[in-house]
Amino acid sequence: MTSCLQLQNCRALRLAWPPPGANPRPLYPLALPPLPAAGPGPHPLRGYSGGSAWLPGALLRTDSFVGGRWLPAAAGTFPVQDPASGAQLGRVADCGAAEARGAVNAAHQAFCSWKGVSAKERSSLLRKWYDLMIKNKDDLAKIITAENGKPLKEAQGEILYSAFFLEWFSEEARRIYGDIIHTPAKDRRGLVLKQPVGVAAIITPWNFPSAMITRKVGAALAAGCTVVVKPAEDTPFSALALGELANQAGIPAGVYNVVPCSREKAKEVGEALCTDPLVSKISFTGSTATGKILLHYAADSVKRVSMELGGHAPFIVFDSANVDQAVAGALASKYRNSGQVEKQVNDAVSKGATIVTGGKRHSFGKNFFEPTLLSNVTSKMLCSQEETFGPLAPVIKFDTEEEALAIANAMNVGLAGYFYSQDPAQIWRVAEQLEVGMVGVNEGLLSTVECPFGGVKQSGLGREGSKYGIDEYLELKYVCYGGL
Repeated sequence: MTSCLQLQNCRALRLAWPPPGANPRPLYPLALPPLPAAGPGPHPLRGYSGGSAWLPGALLRTDSFVGGRWLPAAAGTFPVQDPASGAQLGRVADCGAAEARGAVNAAHQAFCSWKGVSAKERSSLLRKWYDLMIKNKDDLAKIITAENGKPLKEAQGEILYSAFFLEWFSEEARRIYGDIIHTPAKDRRGLVLKQPVGVAAIITPWNFPSAMITRKVGAALAAGCTVVVKPAEDTPFSALALGELANQAGIPAGVYNVVPCSREKAKEVGEALCTDPLVSKISFTGSTATGKILLHYAADSVKRVSMELGGHAPFIVFDSANVDQAVAGALASKYRNSGQVEKQVNDAVSKGATIVTGGKRHSFGKNFFEPTLLSNVTSKMLCSQEETFGPLAPVIKFDTEEEALAIANAMNVGLAGYFYSQDPAQIWRVAEQLEVGMVGVNEGLLSTVECPFGGVKQSGLGREGSKYGIDEYLELKYVCYGGL
């Protein structure tokens, strides 16, 4: 018998546990790292968790960024809090539908000239933006850690990952090629041109605030589009800091715009962006439920859409797997980012699951949750049905390859899947049969700028990154050239 770990997280979580049938060791031979002793009372929080004093003032912006200018919102501001301590980091412009439409107008005006800028010049500007991200990587990482709550080391990794998208698309901007088609008529040729779609509305999530922006914006700008970004309500500072760097890089006014808003204004801003006739493209990362709403909005004016929606990534360990390799890769990639996991743990325990380790909020503070491993998990539990953001690893056992695939493919989402096996025939079978957009074979970390990112089923539409990502922002135009 082997064990299959059904898990999910911020678009890329995966974990495994040793297969007892394949190894004489007990099912749980490797204890998770011990949690730090808390001592009496709440554990003191990290030094950067005390508010805005830790944030770099040179990149900290609180107004919307529209048409190359920093503008306040008519309705005032909303607070952004440190998720670790609850301390207020600052107050940010609370944009509404009017500000969103103003940003679209600015982006549309900029598009009229930006689409005519040479590919070489667009490439050069994106490269300058990349260089500035690298130069300011430490300050950008501090901003992400403060507003998102992830460890500084991971935030630093996200900034490098984010910057690489600007570098990649600065190079891809010069590789937008068309085709010449020889038609049956000898005196005609078919030309296929690739042209920018226009203004793109980009709605980003909280969990990878910087990476999601550069992955989308880099492709859009390289294609000759302009963008309006609505960042997540919890993490607006990252998008605004990138606006400051875009200014410094010489990105023309109106090409990159940011309209932050509170949770209360999110619906009206999203609707305004997705229904504005000047918007030609919608790119969204977030929940499947919200994505379906935006798709309805887009349908009214038949807008192009890219949707990166929910996932529930299975991580499968087969009998032939290198267990040490699987565990090492799993622990390196699973317990990361923010925790939202308590309801799922309680539900699983009430339905017969066993807490192997963790299972409750940590003494660090009410917003911290212990790394948690659940055994005796079934498909009826919420942790097997809902995407989890946080340190929760539910383990499901299986007996056959067919059973493992049935468990993995039972979900209506299919973003990524991971499995460990040393059987070449099994590797080909499972890789082809997993109903996901991305497969990791003996590898838990698969995202890279050179490869396409996206899912199948209700995990979304389209692909981001790679040479395919830029196509999401291009239209094909066929020109029939006669009279040769």
